[in-house]
Amino acid sequence: MGLLAIVRHGETEWNRVERLRGRADLDLNPTGVKQAQAAARHLARWHPVAVYSSPLRRAWHTGQIIAETLSLPLHPLDGLMDIDYGQWQGLSPDEAARRDGDLYRLWQDSPHLVKFPGGEGLAEVRARAEAALDHILDRHPQEPVVAVAHKVVCQMMVLALMSLDNSRFWQVAQDVAAINLFDLRRPYPAAMLINDTCHLKGVG
Repeated sequence: MGLLAIVRHGETEWNRVERLRGRADLDLNPTGVKQAQAAARHLARWHPVAVYSSPLRRAWHTGQIIAETLSLPLHPLDGLMDIDYGQWQGLSPDEAARRDGDLYRLWQDSPHLVKFPGGEGLAEVRARAEAALDHILDRHPQEPVVAVAHKVVCQMMVLALMSLDNSRFWQVAQDVAAINLFDLRRPYPAAMLINDTCHLKGVG
């Protein structure tokens, strides 16, 4: 049966203090490593055959832990890379609000209308996330696979699989090391888990 597990990477220091990460190449902190290990153990029940990951270190390290725990191949996929926040990268939400108050309010109210200064908008992220999905599913149409990505990219993939537009962005929560599971039955994918963090109980 075709199953797709979409996994957000584990915690980094910029997750812990809440800074916009984007293309910053951050690694997992010790809690993030434990979260990735817990996610790997949880994913074993679906017997995945391969792991695809964003090449940024926090996702790649999460993917490595999953792949090594389950003895699976790990493949880099640029389409899973995090959103480019441009000039907002590294800012806290409060700093972004002080710097670009109107744009920050638009991001909160109508995220699909925002293009970050020097960076991307959600439409661009969704286009490459959908291309990444097509790449994975073309190669594994009837097999369970894992895709490790970032908060915004995970949100975009969930919206795409559920045929929801980008204006629904804030309706999809994605915590660190969360698992989303889709049964890729036809004609429509079926959401089995969204933002599942049960495997993280007692971690961190």
